[in-house]
Amino acid sequence: MAYDRADWHYGGEFPGELPDEAGGTHIGMFLGWAIVHDLVGPLLLANSRDALSRVKKREMTGRDFLFAECDEKFWEDDLSEEGNAFAGQYYNQAYLEDYEKLLSAGLPTLYHVEDTWKNFDKIDPVITRAWIKWQKRSNRRWWKLWQ
Repeated sequence: MAYDRADWHYGGEFPGELPDEAGGTHIGMFLGWAIVHDLVGPLLLANSRDALSRVKKREMTGRDFLFAECDEKFWEDDLSEEGNAFAGQYYNQAYLEDYEKLLSAGLPTLYHVEDTWKNFDKIDPVITRAWIKWQKRSNRRWWKLWQ
């Protein structure tokens, strides 16, 4: 199952002045968070080690990773079991709202958010708080270990 795909965003009413990659910035921010917090799945661990390392070193953004390593698509296979359990709730229910409130306020659309580490540093603690809250609410045994 695909959580999201950049091509779902850069068609239709997508702002014509932006490159297609802008349709994947919000996806890449979440995927980058999962990479930084070691929640990627075995497929990416096996096939994308160098690129994963580049994201962790901030030599590549999550969006760049999405386009270079994931064919613009964010799938269940991209995440670990725990990452999928979280993403299945948070990404599909609240992430985009959090992203828009925090990063696209005052911009014409959410697609105008710049793909920068500065913006990642703004959304990272928001996703992390949601992760910890989800861990506690889900009664996950890993949340104490993860902190």
